[in-house]
Amino acid sequence: MTTANTGRPIADIFRDLLTQLTSLLRNERELAQAEISEKIDQVARGLALMVGGAVLLIPALVVLLGAAVAAIMHAGLEAYWAALIVGAVALALGLGLLMGGIGSVKLRNLAPRRTIDQLRKDASVASYQLRRT
Repeated sequence: MTTANTGRPIADIFRDLLTQLTSLLRNERELAQAEISEKIDQVARGLALMVGGAVLLIPALVVLLGAAVAAIMHAGLEAYWAALIVGAVALALGLGLLMGGIGSVKLRNLAPRRTIDQLRKDASVASYQLRRT
């Protein structure tokens, strides 16, 4: 029976190669599933922040509009200043939440980078091993 440089039969080498390749593909699939699950959680958190931002933006707009109406109705500084301050703070918080949510949902943040990097490494190692035999 023909043998490689290692003294092992080629059939054994190919059997080991298939076994290791199957195991590698199974491990890569599990890694991809875990990473995709992690990315889905990231999207869920981002959407929650966006919803929180939207929930604060709507009353902020109402408060700011109320402040504008109060400013026009009153030439004094009492009622509308309070409404303006509260509205501005709610607006700033809502925008902060909304921007944080949008940042975490960007497509480039959702790519399974670790799996892609690992697949590249695996291909490089497999290529090296094939050249050696």
